[in-house]
Amino acid sequence: MVKKILLLVVYTSLCLGLQSFAQHTPIAADLTIKKNLTDNQLLTLVQKQTFRYFWDLAHPISGMARERSTTSKNFGDNIVTTGGTGFGIMATIVAAERKFIPHKEAAAHTLKIIDFLLKADRFHGAFPHWLNGETGKVIPFSKKDNGADIVETSYLFQGLLTAQQYYKGNNPIEKEIRIKIIQLWDGMEWDWFTQNRNVLYWHWSPNYNWDMNMPIHGWNECLITYVMAAASPTHAINKTVYTEGWTNSKTFINGKTYYDKYTLPLGPDYGGSLFWTQYSFMGLNPRGLKDQYADYWQQSVNHTLINRQYCIENPLKNKGYGADCWGLTASDSWKGYAGHSPTEDLGVITPTAALSAFPYTPQYSMQALRHFYEDLGPKIWGEYGFVDAFSEQHDWYAKSHLAIDQGPIIVMIENYRSGLLWKLFMSNPDVKAGLNKLAFITDK
Repeated sequence: MVKKILLLVVYTSLCLGLQSFAQHTPIAADLTIKKNLTDNQLLTLVQKQTFRYFWDLAHPISGMARERSTTSKNFGDNIVTTGGTGFGIMATIVAAERKFIPHKEAAAHTLKIIDFLLKADRFHGAFPHWLNGETGKVIPFSKKDNGADIVETSYLFQGLLTAQQYYKGNNPIEKEIRIKIIQLWDGMEWDWFTQNRNVLYWHWSPNYNWDMNMPIHGWNECLITYVMAAASPTHAINKTVYTEGWTNSKTFINGKTYYDKYTLPLGPDYGGSLFWTQYSFMGLNPRGLKDQYADYWQQSVNHTLINRQYCIENPLKNKGYGADCWGLTASDSWKGYAGHSPTEDLGVITPTAALSAFPYTPQYSMQALRHFYEDLGPKIWGEYGFVDAFSEQHDWYAKSHLAIDQGPIIVMIENYRSGLLWKLFMSNPDVKAGLNKLAFITDK
């Protein structure tokens, strides 16, 4: 009986990721709201506490990022996310540089994830959206989404290629990191996902083949997918897949001016959810990035300003919206997960929207950060940073944190502060070659 109880305790702890079973140095949570922090002190605090999501909540076996901090019948303890793990790998680099954790532990943790990925389910080199963090087997995201997801895979490789540039040490762990990332990278068959057509397809299933039939057209969060596919040294797409596939959408070109001052080069009315300006640009530096279709700095800045201005004008009169409380992007909401934007406004503010926009709107993002932290405080500040979303209109405050929302906060604040992830990713020779192939102009 005693043995059974001990086994139950161990199993439960592993599932919950309890710190007593962690193999690395813990990071203490700071839940006391302080009103006298400098901007730099506040940014460091937010990065550090948010990083606890990827450190203390990391799956104990795989090291990968859990889909979310909360569990339910739909989100079990072993669901880990590939795209969120890519964000987590980048966040771990920030944590090492900021000395939240020892560099050696950051490297060891990253290698643990890579070793797990090498044994996990892959489909023509691509990973599924969800994996079982214990077994490495695919967990279906939906009935037919039980195989390759090349968009999530592109977020993962954005993190891995950044890590390849960061872990340059001449020690066994960092050498292994570099060698094994190349092994994963070379094995990803980007060109296979065109079906011999001039467009990339999002999904493939070993049971349902191409039944989901989702060609990836822009403008949205998938620019990085085309850049990664062009950058491959072994299975690259050609430029025509980008120029004929990615751009083949009625809402690709916009060109309208909003609020009499913000011209939006690409995308639907009002720009869509703000994560479109963030996920692709965690490694890909939009400053000075241009091609025949857009200036991507202008795209990112103006999309953000339009989103903020919408919240200031607040046509639906949602409680709490204003100059210091803005940011509409996909997240949890009072009625389930939703793709919040000015054209899908449920009265929900998602902190990652404004905080991951720090490179684009530093003054306005700091204004929002101070309101979130100092004014709303304990309602939304917790042991893993800010909760996923809240609605003062509906008196609803999420209990959840999501990997894909927490990661960009850490990474994009760091890109604002030091440009670290941008410098690393953009220095990768394959990335340079891919951007050159697609005829992008970049700042040197």
